[in-house]
Amino acid sequence: MNTSSVQKAYLACGSTDLRKSIDGLAVLVKEEFKLDPFSTCLFVFCNRARDKIKILQWEHNGFWLYYRRLERGKFKWPADSSESMSITYRELRWLLDGLPINQKQAHAEVKARTIL
Repeated sequence: MNTSSVQKAYLACGSTDLRKSIDGLAVLVKEEFKLDPFSTCLFVFCNRARDKIKILQWEHNGFWLYYRRLERGKFKWPADSSESMSITYRELRWLLDGLPINQKQAHAEVKARTIL
């Protein structure tokens, strides 16, 4: 996944029919979430069983469609809703690793400081 130009990631909260192809997912992004599928964002969708994810990404002149299926376990997906949710790339990595996006155990972000 090319993340060097990614601005944000958006989760389609609730479940999505993952039989949808690139065009079907792009229509969901545009029509239901009022977002631009051609932006430099990742759009993440999960099935009802919470064991499959598709990620839609536009890059230069075409779409990437990433697909992940868990053999065991479930993704810690946000509650059912017809909303989209903006998350950081770090939170997306947590989600893909099987962790909740609101990690309380994670180290706090450190701000740069002046060293004397």
